Amino acid sequence: MALAIFDLDNTLLDGDSDYLWGVFLAETGVVDREQYETENLRFFQQYEAGELDIHEFLRFSLRPLRDNGMEQLRRWRDAFLRQKIIPIITPAARELVERHRQAGDTLLIITATNAFVTAPIAEMLGIEHLIATQPQIRDGRYTGEVEGIPSFREGKVERLQNWLKARKEDLRGSSFYSDSHNDIPLLELVEHPVAVDPDEKLLLQARKQGWPVITLRQGDLAPT
Repeated sequence: MALAIFDLDNTLLDGDSDYLWGVFLAETGVVDREQYETENLRFFQQYEAGELDIHEFLRFSLRPLRDNGMEQLRRWRDAFLRQKIIPIITPAARELVERHRQAGDTLLIITATNAFVTAPIAEMLGIEHLIATQPQIRDGRYTGEVEGIPSFREGKVERLQNWLKARKEDLRGSSFYSDSHNDIPLLELVEHPVAVDPDEKLLLQARKQGWPVITLRQGDLAPT
C-alpha cells in the first residue's frame, strides 16, 4: 500500500489556513486587528521568501490558544472553518484525494500549521492521518509552546521518518504534493514528487528535476 502525502496550505487549500486563522481572529476582535494583521503578514511574507524563523512564528501564532479557554477556542474554530476554509477546498483537491483513496493508498497530510487548526480540515477531507505542529496542552489548556518538533522544512522529514518507523512502513511508491519550495527536502525524498500550483522557486526546481507540475485551482486536475 503506497503512501500519498499532501501538503495542506496552498496545495489542497486555495489559501493558507494558518494565515486565515489570524485574519479571522483579527476580524472577530479576539486580537488587536492592526497589530496582529501586520505581524501575520510579516511572517507570511517570510515564509514565502524561505526566511521564516518557525519558533518565532509559533510563539506569535500560538498566543491566542494560550490566552483563551478550550471551549471558546472550539466555537471560534467552528466559525472559522465555515467562513474561511470550506470555501477554499477546491473540487480538484477533493478529486485528487479521492483518486488516491480509490487506489488504496494510505492518505497523510503533513503541514507546518498547528494541529488545532488543521485536524478538523483533515477530517473534512476524509484524510485519517495528520502530521502537524503540535501545540502543547497542560491541565486542559494550551501553553503557547510546541510539543516536539515543528513539522516545517527538514522538520517535516524528521516527523515523517518517525511516523514511518512507528508504523514499520517505508516510502516505496510514495507521492508528495506541495506548492512550496520549503518542502523541497521532502519532495526529494519520495518516489513521486508533484509540484502543485508551485511558487517560483519550486517551479524552477520541478523543471530542473523533471517533476510533474499540476494545478488544483481550476476545478479539474490539469498540468500547468
